[in-house]
Amino acid sequence: MGLQWEPQREALPGQASVRMTIIVRIPAPLRKLTEDRDVLAGEGDNLLACIEGLDRQYPGLKERLCDETGELRRFVNVYVNGEDVRFQQGVQTPLKGGDEVSIVPAVAGGMR
Repeated sequence: MGLQWEPQREALPGQASVRMTIIVRIPAPLRKLTEDRDVLAGEGDNLLACIEGLDRQYPGLKERLCDETGELRRFVNVYVNGEDVRFQQGVQTPLKGGDEVSIVPAVAGGMR
């Protein structure tokens, strides 16, 4: 799936009414909630707003990603443009058009 364009804020130079959406990559375990889509178009000024917007389209997504306090669950890793949001501002990490959000479930285990 390529970039999707839609009217709103954060326009490209010379295109006052067009901006790029936020690309959200969905891992296989969550695709049953997203109608088997691996890439979604998101919106929002920060990660939490983006997650809440996607949850309105795909109910249950926020519950899988965030705990009761609204913070990311321990076993979920989220990256914005390749940077772990836990080392940024967590769910308050700012987003802008063209950003790429990757959701990666934590992998546990090891050698015995």
